[in-house]
Amino acid sequence: MQDKLSPIDRRILRLLQHDADLSAAEIAEKVELSQSPCWRRIHRMQEEGLIERKVALLNPKKLGLGMTVFVDIKLSAHGRSNLEEFEQAVVGYPEVLECYSMAGGSDYLLKVVTRDIASYERFLRDHLLQRPHVQEAHSHIAMSEVKRTTELPLD
Repeated sequence: MQDKLSPIDRRILRLLQHDADLSAAEIAEKVELSQSPCWRRIHRMQEEGLIERKVALLNPKKLGLGMTVFVDIKLSAHGRSNLEEFEQAVVGYPEVLECYSMAGGSDYLLKVVTRDIASYERFLRDHLLQRPHVQEAHSHIAMSEVKRTTELPLD
């Protein structure tokens, strides 16, 4: 799919990644297209799934969510139903922003956001460690945020 993207499509996607509030007219002006062809390109990329959705990015610290923890999870049993059960449970936890199935020493890597260390401990004890096949959970607490972006490299 990436090979089919024209340089103009890439410029449009860069602009949308940076500011999804831009109108088709504003984007068209910045990429030097007229508004209708620009809108058609955006619409095509939405239909093709290149643009999944448009969202607002919130500031977690200003919302009182100052604790970010990366959690390595190791399961005791790796049967398909155990993996699916764990994944379904994780999807239901609003504290878990991201979950990745991993190769290597752990089975999953979670990005968890909570108010503080006490909130994280409650989440860990009451939810993650209560999952039937969770053998180990190793927490890595983020001390400061150096970079946070949702913009994908399109070059």
